[in-house]
Order: sequence, then structure tokens, then C-alpha cells
Amino acid sequence: MAMASFDTTRPVAGQSAGKISAFFMNMFSAVAAWNDARITRNSLSKLTARELDDIGLTYGDIEKIATRNAR
Repeated sequence: MAMASFDTTRPVAGQSAGKISAFFMNMFSAVAAWNDARITRNSLSKLTARELDDIGLTYGDIEKIATRNAR
């Protein structure tokens, strides 16, 4: 009965594995940033002008605040 063996000393996909992994990490990061901005935008948009004024914001500030950390 023969046994199978695998050579584990060489990389499976070479340098491209790191690039593919980095691509997916960047994509995940972009989607997470977009979602965070969306949640922030929706939450701030539900506040009244007075409530926004209480925290030092206006409706015009919402987009800037929502995308501040998304970039």
C-alpha cells in the first residue's frame, strides 16, 4: 500500500497569494468603512435640527462627519 506525500517546504501560490489576500482585505475594509458611514449618516439624519444643534452640528455637517473616517 502506497502513501501519498506532500512537499510542504515550498509556497503554494508564491507571491500572488499575498496580493490576493491583500486585495480581499482592502475590499473588506472598504465595505466596512462604507457601512459605518451609512449607519452614521442614517443615525444623524434622524435627529432634529435642535438635537443636532445641541451636539454642535447642522444637517450640512452630516455627510462630512459620516465620511470623515471612511477615507
